[in-house]
Amino acid sequence: HTGEKPYKCKLCDAAFAQSSNLKTHMRTHTGVKPYKCDLCAGEKPYKCDLCDATFAQSAKLKTHMRTHTGEKPYKCDLCDATFAQSGTLKTHTRTHTGEKPM
Repeated sequence: HTGEKPYKCKLCDAAFAQSSNLKTHMRTHTGVKPYKCDLCAGEKPYKCDLCDATFAQSAKLKTHMRTHTGEKPYKCDLCDATFAQSGTLKTHTRTHTGEKPM
């Protein structure tokens, strides 16, 4: 209730008021998926036309396609570097600011 967020992610800038929320957030970095849907049971209907990769979410397929197209839509405001994923840009930006993950 105080607005304090002492639980900080060591891989990005996210911070949380409760340790359980940080633990849940870390799954975005690790890819751990402890819960399974009883209805779709791991179904991966989104298929890459260029390789054998399949995905449960269309957004994941879209990000994957950048490995084939070379698209790098995330641009650093401080230099000419470009990145395929926003998290990689966020990590790169620390090379300019000197900020260290907590």
